[in-house]
Amino acid sequence: MFSFFKKKAPPPAEAPPVPLPETPAAPAAPVAAPAEPVLPPMAIAAPEIDAVAEVPAAEAPARAGWMARLKQGLRKTGSSIAQVFTGTRIDDALYEELEAALLMADTGVAATQHLLDDLKRRVKEAKATDAAAVKDLLADAIAELLRPLERTLDVGQHTPTVIMVAGVNGAGKTTTIGKLTRHLAAADLKVLLAAADTFRAAAREQLAVWADRNRVEIVSQEGGDPAAVTFDAVNAGRARGCDVVIADTAGRLPTQLHLMEELKKIHRVIGKAQAGAPHEVLLVVDGNTGQNALAQVQAFDAALGLTGLVVTKLDGTAKGGVLAAIARWCSERQRPLAVYFIGVGEALEDLQPFSAREFARALLD
Repeated sequence: MFSFFKKKAPPPAEAPPVPLPETPAAPAAPVAAPAEPVLPPMAIAAPEIDAVAEVPAAEAPARAGWMARLKQGLRKTGSSIAQVFTGTRIDDALYEELEAALLMADTGVAATQHLLDDLKRRVKEAKATDAAAVKDLLADAIAELLRPLERTLDVGQHTPTVIMVAGVNGAGKTTTIGKLTRHLAAADLKVLLAAADTFRAAAREQLAVWADRNRVEIVSQEGGDPAAVTFDAVNAGRARGCDVVIADTAGRLPTQLHLMEELKKIHRVIGKAQAGAPHEVLLVVDGNTGQNALAQVQAFDAALGLTGLVVTKLDGTAKGGVLAAIARWCSERQRPLAVYFIGVGEALEDLQPFSAREFARALLD
């Protein structure tokens, strides 16, 4: 299975070897060893594998399957862009058509201009004379623009690692948390969920279903204060030796200022429950919303200080170019966010780590 996370194993001294059953206990030992010793949860850690690392041969079929789904999912966005390169002439008309196609894909003015300038430079340096070669150079330019967004989610630096998840209603936030929990649990990590969307019963029930399906614990209360729920969950996670605590916050529109203030309160309360937390503040954005997704990123980042994004529903949109707009905005402010995962469907395997090279190739294939 492809590694989704970086896990840090503790130093050897923190994970003493377990005595073999046939080894007699030392005479001076006052207490016998437990019959079924339990190793610390992070004592057996998988090797670190970055999301952009070369895929081992055993995992190649799974990645090939993902690439096929990604190409299909990005077809609505990429078809109009790729269509520009069906001709044979490399002239101003081609660049004008490409500019229009990029803008229609919600790449945004700044990112579109950046890509056009970069592409013209690459074409000149490579002395490219056919459209197919120019399309490949555009894929390289897109991959380079998006590469700063690549990062592997690190859940091993803190115990527990506290992840606060925000997003507007309908973005797929709770479903994304469920999928993320499944992948964490599959990596032998102990996860605790906090149902901090206390005012929407369906949200609590949906998260409870995912908790039951993934066999993880959940902290929930009906009609309670969401900040109090997260406070209790973080303390429970520490007491129970959990590796990860994920807080599902209520869906919020960035224009609802009083509700955004509530999110800020949740953020502060998590910090009181555990110093330095939350360690990750993720925003789930719907790829269908195009430039509005960038506006959401800007608003939630100003309120919470985002660390990463999950972009969902890219298979249902012709506006997947918004990732380039986000990348350009991040570059201009010189503090890139991570796009940890992208989604192109409802299935568990349709949530995958973001790779700039994979995305660019799938977009223009």
